[in-house]
Amino acid sequence: MTFEQAKKLLEEKGQAQLLRFYDELDETQRKTLLDAIGNISWDFETALANPVDLSGKGRDIQPIDGLSLEQVAERKAEFESVGVKAIQDGKVAAVLLAGGMGTRLGVDGPKGAYDIGVTKPLYIFEQQMRNLAEVNEKCGAIVPLYIMTSDKNHAQTVAFWQEHNYFGYPETEVKFFKQDMAPAVDYNDKIILERKDLPALSPNGNGGWFVSLMNAGLTEDLKKRGVEWLNIYAVDNVLQRIADPVFVGATIVSGVNCGAKVVGKAEPREKVGVLCLDDGQPNIIEYYELTDEMANQKDANGNLAYRYGVILNYLFRMSKLEEIARQRIPIHIVEKKIECLCEDGETRKPDKENGKKFETLVVDLIKPMGSVLPFEVEREKEFAPIKNKTGVDSVESARELLKKNGVEL
Repeated sequence: MTFEQAKKLLEEKGQAQLLRFYDELDETQRKTLLDAIGNISWDFETALANPVDLSGKGRDIQPIDGLSLEQVAERKAEFESVGVKAIQDGKVAAVLLAGGMGTRLGVDGPKGAYDIGVTKPLYIFEQQMRNLAEVNEKCGAIVPLYIMTSDKNHAQTVAFWQEHNYFGYPETEVKFFKQDMAPAVDYNDKIILERKDLPALSPNGNGGWFVSLMNAGLTEDLKKRGVEWLNIYAVDNVLQRIADPVFVGATIVSGVNCGAKVVGKAEPREKVGVLCLDDGQPNIIEYYELTDEMANQKDANGNLAYRYGVILNYLFRMSKLEEIARQRIPIHIVEKKIECLCEDGETRKPDKENGKKFETLVVDLIKPMGSVLPFEVEREKEFAPIKNKTGVDSVESARELLKKNGVEL
């Protein structure tokens, strides 16, 4: 993009402040700024003009049926047989959502590179790859892996995987792609400058993972391989069972477009997204959208009616993803502390919220899929999230669960 093109575009958009320091920049910095302006996604304008009502008011929310632990156990052999064949036939690929940084864990680097070991190094990426390697060994096939990074951690993530020889995976079976970025705006809806030569950009949320995969040209690679199902999972759960043949088989047998691994909620008000029916369609609602009556409601067996807490492990039918890829899913407008260029020319993160970011969430892909299978798993065997350094959902709690599952730390 040339300066003249950028100037014309930004004047039309009312965002001319992005060129405020252009005359002070050297040639390299000018190119950085113009490239960034050329790559801005303007979807946020629609989100600001027509915000989606995410309050949940007026919706008919009901419990959803799924496969309980007991039902899964009864049909395990059937499901596993179907899942193993699908993997052997190359119909399943895995997608790791790894765009996050380890800031809350006290490290400046990719979250997946965090060392959870005690007497020896054991990285989050490494433990998850051990879980996937078990599936490959069982099936006698290799599940291709696609890793979503972000602008902030891409180079570090790729270098980390190279340094560790892809944790035993063939390099040809691991591909990286960057998550699309969205600008951050101030309370006057003006895009914030992070530096004189760079707008404030941040990952657009995990809901954009498939569009980012498409934009990177990797759907063509998937089609050449004959992939029909994509198992996406979060980087912060070290007990994730990836491309689990039983889960894959159950989803295929059920005929749905999406499978969702869930755990029974620990208590009625546990802070997890809940899989349910929303106006007759499967959807995930936030814990705070449940009334006290709903949260405590019991079914005929005495279990919580709204008991299926999601753990960000989904199996999506790829043809359906392509069908809905360009549909608008809700954009969540979130107030944040955004690093910005200060009056003294330095970049700092403020002490309080100074603007808005725009994020899509993977949970909002469930409803457009049209059909979903809740697939219950044992919490202590498959759910050890690492969100904090200590306390609940922390490095400490994850280590204890890993030990219970026989992992040497």
